[in-house]
Amino acid sequence: VQLQASGGGIGEAGGSLRLSCAASGRTFNIGTMGWFRQAPGKERDFLAYIRWSGVSTYYADIVKGRFTISRDNAKNTVYLQMNSPKPEDTAVYYCAARSPTYSSDSSYYTRPSSYNYWGQGTQVTVSS
Repeated sequence: VQLQASGGGIGEAGGSLRLSCAASGRTFNIGTMGWFRQAPGKERDFLAYIRWSGVSTYYADIVKGRFTISRDNAKNTVYLQMNSPKPEDTAVYYCAARSPTYSSDSSYYTRPSSYNYWGQGTQVTVSS
């Protein structure tokens, strides 16, 4: 499975940005997908994940109410709609996917180690 993220760039605080992540290859082997970000000198932070059905989503507190994750399984693509971004949202954004599995622990999919596949990252810069 290969993941290709796009949509990054420079945005204004209070505006909006939309990231996309297209999967290719053995896409039947994709279950939950997620978004993470990493700022210089910091660890990779979880932002949101979405289960295969697209019905169940989970967000980190730092983006809850501002960012929305969605997916289109027909296009093998996951999206991150970023509304009202702030300068502190500036980071490299990564999409991730894992092979189908089930965990009743909602925190399982917030851990980078839970994902098998990663995109290359896309830079997002939010200007004030």
